Amino acid sequence: MVAVATILVVDDEPRIVQLVRDYLEHGGFTVLVASDGPAALRTARTGRPDLIVLDLGLPGLDGLDVTRALRREGEVPIIMLTARTEETDKLVGLELGADDYLTKPFSPKELVARVRAVLRRAEGLRSPSDVIRVGAGVELDVPRMEARFGNRRVDLTKTEFQLLATMARQPGRVFTRAQLLDAVKGVAFESYERAIDAHIKNIRRKIEENPRSPRYVLTVFGVGYRFAEPSDR
Repeated sequence: MVAVATILVVDDEPRIVQLVRDYLEHGGFTVLVASDGPAALRTARTGRPDLIVLDLGLPGLDGLDVTRALRREGEVPIIMLTARTEETDKLVGLELGADDYLTKPFSPKELVARVRAVLRRAEGLRSPSDVIRVGAGVELDVPRMEARFGNRRVDLTKTEFQLLATMARQPGRVFTRAQLLDAVKGVAFESYERAIDAHIKNIRRKIEENPRSPRYVLTVFGVGYRFAEPSDR
């Protein structure tokens, strides 16, 4: 993670902006703010933030349109803020390339933790490794397609390994089924998202001590799956 990361906070509620700004600055970040969609794009282009906290319900240009524009221009990490009733928008936002989301009302401390986690993941992607390690017990050797959980080697199919590697490269990130299906294009022949559920079930059967209560591959209900960060387990 960069020494002093710059975070752009975009929300049309001044109280939320001030609260988030206070917590982020206390956490050591530099903070930029914007209150509508057009201002968010202008500030993102001039301020070049390391991460954007983006509310979906914005005046002028909503958060989904802002996300589309940002993704056409680059890969700056985005954490969405959504209302409880915006389940569809949450899915669309993730499909457009948002990295994480929080549902309002949210804990400012949790938001700061999410910001740090997404920045760590983004830094890891800039320096990809042929061997993926998550905590002390998980190791995925990508060239050899070998998976180890603790002292145990796990045999996975090519599709299962690629799905697992996709999630393990960014532990904590939520992946929709469509994103996971896209990650194994050319490997899996299924063209429908629910096929991912079957692969996840098989992966859990092989890597989890108790597949009914998984430690590694976690379900995010209504959205998709994520690989647990070491602190989750």
